[in-house]
Amino acid sequence: MRRLLFPVLMWLASCMPVASPETASRAAASLGDLGPLPAMKSFAQAQPAPPVISNADLSRDVLDLAFALESGRALEQFSRFETPVTVTVQGKAPPSMGPDLDRLLQRLRREAGIDISRVSAAEANITLVAVPRDEIRRHLPQAACFVVPNVSSLQEYLSARKSRRVSWTSVTRRERVAIFLPADAAPQELRDCLHEEIAQALGPLNDLYRLGDSVFNDDNVHTVLTGYDMTVLRVFYDRTLRSGMRRDEVAARLPAILARINPEGSLHQARRLPATPRDWSAAVQTALGPGTDYDARLKAASTALGIAEREGWHDHRLGFSHYAMGRLLQGSDAEAARRAFLRARDTFEHAPDTALHQAYVAAQLAAYEIHANRPEAALALTAPHLDTAMRHENAALLSTLLLLRSEALDLAGRASESRLVKLDSLGWARYGFGPDWAVRAKAREIGSLNPLKGGRGAG
Repeated sequence: MRRLLFPVLMWLASCMPVASPETASRAAASLGDLGPLPAMKSFAQAQPAPPVISNADLSRDVLDLAFALESGRALEQFSRFETPVTVTVQGKAPPSMGPDLDRLLQRLRREAGIDISRVSAAEANITLVAVPRDEIRRHLPQAACFVVPNVSSLQEYLSARKSRRVSWTSVTRRERVAIFLPADAAPQELRDCLHEEIAQALGPLNDLYRLGDSVFNDDNVHTVLTGYDMTVLRVFYDRTLRSGMRRDEVAARLPAILARINPEGSLHQARRLPATPRDWSAAVQTALGPGTDYDARLKAASTALGIAEREGWHDHRLGFSHYAMGRLLQGSDAEAARRAFLRARDTFEHAPDTALHQAYVAAQLAAYEIHANRPEAALALTAPHLDTAMRHENAALLSTLLLLRSEALDLAGRASESRLVKLDSLGWARYGFGPDWAVRAKAREIGSLNPLKGGRGAG
């Protein structure tokens, strides 16, 4: 798997981070009298919520995640590491990477029960290779980061990239994996890559759009491993499983495993969400991905929405389809975009595991309220979602919500409160967006929504 570059469910005009489907991969503006930016903020304590899912659904998910690649190609055998897992770092990693990596490994030990540790040796089971972003895009233009089996360096990967040696279909037992990370990315993007790619190096190689509460989903809504994801990884490393098992062999063991590690799953009714048609996935990637002109993207978004409605979906995928349409319409028809966002909100509000989805929609809708000089409405829209952004460790979303609130407070004549909220937002923005110029550009972008400052509208 790889963290994708196409912008999906992101903040206002920002992008979020497709490589080969067989590769597992994921101008400075003045701020007035604020002066130097505050120190970068970061998250200290993970707050994952335990999954609320039936064991019947979880069993199906594990099998689909373990026995297929993102391309849809089947994997004949289950694979994982069969020894304690070591992790090492190569290249010039930025200062933020060390603490984020240590926190992730601690979570994997505590929540997933995986024996994993960081070592200083040159060789390890998982090698994190920090390279410039341009180097990654030179080899996989649509990837922000990616993971490859049976190599430990970029040179080794390049020499073997056309061979079966680096194909996950040839892996029967995981022993050596390299993860290529953008050393010059914003701290949050780098951390997101760590979570997604280490999780895939350890476990699932597939992504499923039907998963609403997971990083194993190409919509990129979740950026750090959830309680659901940790449960999936705990299943992968259960003592009764081993590399080389066939799908039917793993399936036979899952009921006992899940009864032991997710006992409440027997109390929940199975949702049995239908599989996602590949034409919907393709339409979404075309609509929100790079390298396609606007008309083609808009047509693809309309196709995705049509498929979602034809399938009779009422889950997060329908909401996502409306959201994608809204994002595409923002540049040409602001009112139609707003209606699409409202439909997305209504769908998400009636679907489970969508608190984070709702927060993204609220940011979009709040932008419209600010531009229309309705500050109280913008404050009411954003208030319920600050804790959601914090709980999901999404600094970019949190800073965006706070910047929106700052502008709303300014419109409401509460200047001193506005200033304090903006200062708070900028510390989070330094983690979420990275360099000072990006932070200042984000603040200027949201400030332009304010009609008292000559704003021109949302999006």
